[in-house]
Amino acid sequence: MKKPVALIIDDNDGVREALSMLLSLHDIDAIDASGPEEGIAALRETEIDIVIQDMNFAEEKTSGAEGIQLFKAIRKDWPDVPIILLTAWTSLETAVELVKAGAADYLGKPWDDHRLITTTNNLLALQAERRARQQIQEERAASRAALADRYELCGTVYQSDPMHEVVSLACRVARSDVPVLITGPNGAGKEKLAEIVQSNSAVADGPFVRVNVGGLPSELLEAELFGAEAGAYTGLNKRRIGRFEMANGGTLFLDEIGNLSADGQSRLLRVLQSGEYERLGSSVTRQTQVRVISATNADLPGMIAEGRFREDLYYRLNVIELQLPALSDRPGDVPLLAEALVGEDHTFSAQAMRMLEQQSWPGNVRELQNLVPRARVLATDRVIDVEALGLRSLETSALPEPTEADIRRALAQHHNIVARAARELGISRQAFYRRMVKYGLHDGRDGKPE
Repeated sequence: MKKPVALIIDDNDGVREALSMLLSLHDIDAIDASGPEEGIAALRETEIDIVIQDMNFAEEKTSGAEGIQLFKAIRKDWPDVPIILLTAWTSLETAVELVKAGAADYLGKPWDDHRLITTTNNLLALQAERRARQQIQEERAASRAALADRYELCGTVYQSDPMHEVVSLACRVARSDVPVLITGPNGAGKEKLAEIVQSNSAVADGPFVRVNVGGLPSELLEAELFGAEAGAYTGLNKRRIGRFEMANGGTLFLDEIGNLSADGQSRLLRVLQSGEYERLGSSVTRQTQVRVISATNADLPGMIAEGRFREDLYYRLNVIELQLPALSDRPGDVPLLAEALVGEDHTFSAQAMRMLEQQSWPGNVRELQNLVPRARVLATDRVIDVEALGLRSLETSALPEPTEADIRRALAQHHNIVARAARELGISRQAFYRRMVKYGLHDGRDGKPE
């Protein structure tokens, strides 16, 4: 296992030697530099896990100005590397400001060995954990990109692991001709997943016929699926082509399959087994070659136990099952979906986006699809705020700490006018400015942006 590497930047030879020895006794490799330029060069040449830097680099210097400049240079180009500040001279106020700006810790000289090693080991553990998460995220992003390059995803927007798993499975099984059953709550996107299966299937160029089984009266369902001859029932004056006939050579999507009547289940089972059916009012047996995709939010195994759904039909439909997660189970997809739905001419305020992320979304993606157009209409300008969403307001104190992305987004939306950006996030101007310094969006000197 590779040892972690610490960079020690100090103009005192004795300090560098003592720190190097201390770190080596705890299985930490050390690289030392006598000043800022040498330290920056080391960072460019070697993967550094932690920096321990002095604040003054000449005997007559006690202001810490050089250390502040070095700290900002490291934070700018290596924002994720933890930095421990080490000095005997710089004021406590300076130290506090630098810690607010992102320094990991501040230790005075002479340092306490136990505290320094404990702090270093804790920071290295957090750094290793962060890098592991970053690697996983990069691998997942690469996997999503590879899937999008290889398959037609029909504009599906997601980044969550649960959604990636089901979309990946849909793509893998698409080329086979076996029936697919898509399960999941209402509004989760079952029809979109059926489109992905059809678009990547061997019959992608064939017809894709959709029918909502649950939306048809039982007396019309048979004619809808299998067709009917003129006069087969009152009011039918001409031949009616059924959905199986329309979908011949392609895909038939049967939504809400759990609402199919007992007679409809029997007829459907027959056509799945043999490909044969008759139009209503006709004795002529017809053949069809159709890939069937069905969907339901019902508990079909429970319905089988109650005698309301045929077990043999269930196993015919459920050769491959794709289980769609609820939107509440993939909250990370909410911002992507919201931005995709709102279009390029509108955007969400940071507070509005956080409110969207906190919702439980019982209606799933469909609920979000209905909310966004309404919010566009109610918004007074191109930025959709909390009021335009029409959701229940949350107390400002209950809102999470604004992230760097929130700060950047608010600044961009308000043309770097801090007062307006702070008002949008529900924090004071001073608190907003402190976060700008923390995230390296301002150097903390005079001339604060307005």
